[in-house]
Amino acid sequence: MTTAVPEPEPRDPKAALIFDDPLDRQSSDDTDGGWGERPAGDSAADLKRFLDEKPPHHL
Repeated sequence: MTTAVPEPEPRDPKAALIFDDPLDRQSSDDTDGGWGERPAGDSAADLKRFLDEKPPHHL
């Protein structure tokens, strides 16, 4: 009587632990537009925004 040994299932390579330095990789924070950033080029709109958002003690 022989017992059939089931073959091991292949491991998912994504489930393996990675022990490299996480600071060596680029993160989404390095590549996104960022908070409050606008495309450059419209200096009149920048001046208007500056004047609109200036605190009252800077008048």
